[in-house]
Amino acid sequence: VQLQAFGGGLVQAGGSLRLSCAVSRDITSSAAMGWYRQAPGKERELVAEITRSDGTKYLDSVKGRFTISSDNAKNTIDLQMASVKPEDTAVYYCRLHLWGRFEYWGQGTLVTVSS
Repeated sequence: VQLQAFGGGLVQAGGSLRLSCAVSRDITSSAAMGWYRQAPGKERELVAEITRSDGTKYLDSVKGRFTISSDNAKNTIDLQMASVKPEDTAVYYCRLHLWGRFEYWGQGTLVTVSS
């Protein structure tokens, strides 16, 4: 299974950006799919996730600004980012958890927010 993330780049504070993750297989039956990020010198953290059991959840600092969605027909996982802040600067990774120990990660896409 391969995941490829797109959409990163440089954006001004207050602007918007859309990340997309293309998955090489059907995502309909997956246990969870989501976006994580890792800022320089910090640990990777969960940004947003869709889970079969618990629905959708977000990191507190992005609630109301970011929206995660999936397109089962296209096998994509998207993250719409709005009102971005400099502290959103990080490498963003998409993740797909099929079931059990079978999880897969994209290669990461850099988002830089300028103040």
